[in-house]
Amino acid sequence: MEQRTLGEVQVGAIGLGAMPLSVDGGPEPQRAIRTVHAALDAGVTLIDTADAYQPKGAGIGHNEELVARALASYGGDTSRVLVATKGGHVRTPDGGWDLDGRPEHLKAAAKASAARLGVEAIGLYQHHRPDPRVPYEETIGALAELLDEGVIRMAGISNADEGQIRTAQEVLGGRLAAVQNQFSPAFRSSRGELELCARSGIAFLPWSPLGGIANAGRLAQRHEVFAQVAAEHGVSPQQVCLAWELSLSPTVIPIPGASRPQSITDSAQAVDLELSPEQLALLDAAA
Repeated sequence: MEQRTLGEVQVGAIGLGAMPLSVDGGPEPQRAIRTVHAALDAGVTLIDTADAYQPKGAGIGHNEELVARALASYGGDTSRVLVATKGGHVRTPDGGWDLDGRPEHLKAAAKASAARLGVEAIGLYQHHRPDPRVPYEETIGALAELLDEGVIRMAGISNADEGQIRTAQEVLGGRLAAVQNQFSPAFRSSRGELELCARSGIAFLPWSPLGGIANAGRLAQRHEVFAQVAAEHGVSPQQVCLAWELSLSPTVIPIPGASRPQSITDSAQAVDLELSPEQLALLDAAA
């Protein structure tokens, strides 16, 4: 698989978004683990998770523990696999979502995530979502402290605008490794953040790059031009979508979600799909 740089680490050009493995109605654990193994077999070396990814009633860190189990049970070499996780977006007792950007929370959450993942230092730790009740500089300051303490090897942010990217880069002293924002044919409002990351040499990780769990399978119906180009190459519209996103910048590393081995195997093949300049222009105009 083609490699891209995330910080100083080489990873596959496609990552695995592990969230669909820990949602209500998601796959049973053995299929979830087979999905991670299929990603590794396909050359994927970036797995993205978060402490808040959990089915209702499962408890904090469910997805992190699942990823750790999958890596531990894989028969091959996992030394080059980069596990990225996130903190600061918390679950409520009723299964809802809340925010906690307090530095003390983020630092404690990172250490708890490292324990669940079974690592001495987290490869990439990302602030999940800005908390309007806490100054952004204070939250990012916690990431800087985690870097300095060796709890995490790289720091990232998620769901951030251009101003917050610049603030994070300043507070981290130029050590911002990644930005993870929603981006897909149906959701292009993060194009400015993508381009800022491209100019700054920061990895940009599109989440829900195929439109999200509910819409990935309907990509062809919602965006006919992707189906048209897919037919020309004899591949899936999902592969075309990921190949288009990869073409936008060498710093883009899509992290499509998957709940079946077949899905991530198909997605990983997007790195080998060569689209013509005419096709890319057509997709960019239609997206």
